[in-house]
This record gives sequence, structure tokens and C-alpha cells, in this order.
Amino acid sequence: MRKDDLYIPVPSFFRCPISLDVMKSPVSLCTGVTYDRSSIQRWLDSGNNTCPATMQVLQTKDLVPNYTLQRLIQIWSDSVRTQRSDTESNRVNSVSHDQVRELIKQFVNDFRVHSELEVNSDRLSKLLAFSEESAENLRFVASVAAESDFLAILTSFLVHNPKNLKVVEKIVPLWKMLLVERGSLSKIGKANDIYPAMIFALKHGSSKLKMEMSKALEFITSTDSEAKSSLSENSDLYSVLLSFSTINSDWNPDLMEVSVSCLISLAMLRKNRVKLVKAGAVKSVGKALSTAEMGTGLTDKVLRLLELISTCKEGRLELCNDGDCVQAIVKKVLKVSNEATEHAVTILWSLCCLFRDHRAQESVAKSNGMAKILLLLQSNCSPAVRQMAADLLKVFRVNSKAVSRLSTSYDTKTTHIMPF
Repeated sequence: MRKDDLYIPVPSFFRCPISLDVMKSPVSLCTGVTYDRSSIQRWLDSGNNTCPATMQVLQTKDLVPNYTLQRLIQIWSDSVRTQRSDTESNRVNSVSHDQVRELIKQFVNDFRVHSELEVNSDRLSKLLAFSEESAENLRFVASVAAESDFLAILTSFLVHNPKNLKVVEKIVPLWKMLLVERGSLSKIGKANDIYPAMIFALKHGSSKLKMEMSKALEFITSTDSEAKSSLSENSDLYSVLLSFSTINSDWNPDLMEVSVSCLISLAMLRKNRVKLVKAGAVKSVGKALSTAEMGTGLTDKVLRLLELISTCKEGRLELCNDGDCVQAIVKKVLKVSNEATEHAVTILWSLCCLFRDHRAQESVAKSNGMAKILLLLQSNCSPAVRQMAADLLKVFRVNSKAVSRLSTSYDTKTTHIMPF
């Protein structure tokens, strides 16, 4: 049995009970059992008058074609042929370790002579396909690349040819994979010069290129503190990443999730939170939170980003000015995940208890926030969340009593001035 052979299990009801082969012309007996026509016909021609599977005596020997099963078998067979074809194609296109070394060597030599990668796109495709086959293959390509400055050469091309998007789109997937395997951008030559090229690709690239570059950026901002610090000084970066949160016909939730992850990494530096607020983060992700259908992962990350923003004065002011955003945050409590609930409650506690903003308190009240808080106190939440919920409840009870006293005082004064 060869390691690279393709073995596909056959559904049991596709097999003939007599021959155990996949049925070519399935027919059913009066007992309801289906057989391949050739097999059951031989059984009956041999003088048997029973059903082979049940051994029941047959009232009639009529064979009824099972067209539904035949269609299912045909669909399955077509799928198997397609898988085999794809597997054979991959085998033909696969390269050996020696060929990988030669591809990288030729690529590096051509670049040093011509500084032009347009003619080498086929080599890039082969190297990328090989790297994607397994983690072992990727490690091998990375080790060969380290010996020849291959990654540095790819980076150099991106730095000097950012507008050549056709070639950039072919380079970035492999560049990103090698970058992750390398572990740090700062170890590569011209690392600081790559940021404008990355932002250009995020602005003007195809949806595929934007996704690949966003993933590369996510890795850089989450693993390289030096690179993150340098990137955070580029004001264009925030607006570009936030543009992926705009809800329109081109909105891609997967792309937004990656971009929000990048923004969270940047916001871990306190100085960047004000920059995010100025770039319109609250309005952008807040609108997405209140209008778009998001998955659990994306919702968790959006609330985490808003939680970080709520820790600075500018962020709290912006949140308090956006009633729709606050109400959307309340709606996510106990609706998405434990993480989402914790992020949401932390934001509400910051606005209503720490900052004591009446606009935020009114938005929470309008969205039935009191009921959510009471339910939260009865749930199996963490001690920290329970304490914040209790603090919120106290705030709203105090406000409720104050309103009640004002109402009573007003009614008494009104009674005194009435003519009767």
C-alpha cells in the first residue's frame, strides 16, 4: 500500500449485498432490498425463489429499478473521479527537495542579475504549493531560504515594487508563510521599509491580497513589539484597517476579524488608543456591531477592542456620544459567549460606574439593561463580572430613587399651587 495512494470508503448501501461491489444498475425486489441487476438476476436464474438477504419467499420476481439510489451512486462516483484527478495533478506538480533548492537558487540568481520577478512567477507558485502541503515542507523551504537570503529578497521586492500588484499578490502568500516560520520581521533586511508597501497593498490590492497582507500584519503586531511600535506611528494604518469594518456590498467578515485582531494588538500600547479614537474606531466598529450579522469570534474581538478604547478618556467620551453603540453592547450581554459578556460588562461598568456618564446610563436603560444585569447576577459568571454587575445595579437603583424623589417633590409642589 503506497503512502500517497488515495483510498475512499464506499458507503455500505452503495454495495450489492451479493457481490459486495458498487452497484451499476440497482434494482429492488418486492421485499424492499436492493441488489445489482446482474447479481440478483443470476441468483434468480439459478432457480432460487427467495430474497438472498432476508430469505423471504418472493411473491413476485419482478425487478424494480431504484433510480434514486442510482443517481446518488452517480454523484458519488463523479466526486471520487474528481478527487483522484486532483490528487494525480498534485503528484505531477509536486517537487522534490533537490528541486526546491534549485528553484530558490535560480530565483535568487535571477533577481540579483535582473531584479525582476515577473518571469519567475511559475517558480513562486511551485514553492508555495510545496510549502502548503505540510508543515515539514514549509520548514524545509524556510531552512533553504535562510541559507540564501530568499526571504530578504522577497521583502526587498515588496519594498521597491509595491505598485506591481500582480506580482505582489503572488509573492505575499509565500512571504507571509516564511515570515511566520522565521518568527520575526526585525531579523530581515529593510524590515522598517516594508510598512508603506503593506499599507499600499491593504488599500489597493484585491480581496485575496488584502486578506493575506492582513494576516501577515496580524502576525507582526502580535509577535514583534519593535515592529508594532514602528507600525503604530503610521496614521494611515488605522484608517485602512478600520475601512474593512464598513458594512457594504464588499464587506468580508473574515477580513474584518483579521483587521480587528491587528487593531487589538496595536491598542495594547496605551498611546495608540487615542489614535484609534481619532481614526473613527468607535463609529466604525460600533455600527458594524449594531447592524451586521457577526460570528462569535468576530463579536468577541470587536467588544475586546471597544473595551480597550473605553480605558482612555477620549474613547469613553466617544462611546457615550454613540447611544446606538452602547445599546448594541448591552444586547450582546449573555447572548454570544462568556468572553463577549465579560468585555461588554467591562465597557458598561467603565462608562456608567467609573465615568458615571448619564448619556451612557440612559442608553443602557433604554435597551433593558437592568434586566440583563439582574440575569447576569443570577448566572454562573466570574467573580469580576459579578462585582461589576453589582456596581452597575447600585448605580441604576440610586438613579431610580433620585428620579422617584424628584417626581414626588414635583407632584407636591403642583398640589400646593392648585386653586382648590
